[in-house]
Amino acid sequence: MENEEPKIVHRGIKKGLYVIPTAFTAANIAMGFLAVLWSIRGFHLAFTDPVAASGYFNYAAVAIGLAILFDTLDGRVARMTKTATEIGVQFDSLADVLTFGIAPIALIYSWGIAAAFNENSTEHGFGVFLLFMYLMCGAFRLARFNLQATRPRVLMEGTPKVDKKNFVGLPIPPAAGLMAAIVHFAPLPLNGYGEGAAKFYAMLMMVLIAVLGVLMVSTLRYTSFKSVGSGRGNLYVVLLIAAIGMLMWLYSNYVLLILATLYVSHGVLWYVFSLLRRSAAAKT
Repeated sequence: MENEEPKIVHRGIKKGLYVIPTAFTAANIAMGFLAVLWSIRGFHLAFTDPVAASGYFNYAAVAIGLAILFDTLDGRVARMTKTATEIGVQFDSLADVLTFGIAPIALIYSWGIAAAFNENSTEHGFGVFLLFMYLMCGAFRLARFNLQATRPRVLMEGTPKVDKKNFVGLPIPPAAGLMAAIVHFAPLPLNGYGEGAAKFYAMLMMVLIAVLGVLMVSTLRYTSFKSVGSGRGNLYVVLLIAAIGMLMWLYSNYVLLILATLYVSHGVLWYVFSLLRRSAAAKT
């Protein structure tokens, strides 16, 4: 009996560890839920009190940013505590559809598309179509990621290989993060800038939404940062994270927009650089 008691305690602790990554995923869902509610509230005030509406839009953008943090932590905690499960992967993907698919759509529609264009206009209808296509591309991206995670690519020798350093296609969290960073940078609804400027900015956002959708379903490589901080470079990574964290605290509207833009664009730049390098190698 004395030998069995430690096993029971260990089993109970192990079961408790499975709750930790699930709690982060639940926090992710909560942020998406609040972002949708704040976007709706901002839309109600956009035409009567744009300044008050900007506060709600900013809250929604910050909630999406916090959701990215929780989404990053749940996977790392699951791997660290060795509590990753199949249901956890599916639960995380369903959470991402809400927080990084529906929530940013509600935000951009309320802040930009609906604020700039008349509901019966062609531009409004096209903007809604692009938002829908963004959601479809994001859902497809998540489905492809789950399939690649459960069925790794098999080499000719028959050995499975998983590329943990890179993602195939732009992940949906940074795509949503870029849209949220733009709203956080300029939370005033677009109708507050005047009719002409509002339509121009809304058109630019529509182009961005289309580009993000294409990048998500593309085969461009985006670094996952999963191997960053391993070995001797761990100290430098901690210092870099601390520095970025302080800059976010002091200048969040600028830093978040720069970081989101750099991540979204680095996959395209990486692809162009690879093409140029291969072209140069072929000439030689």
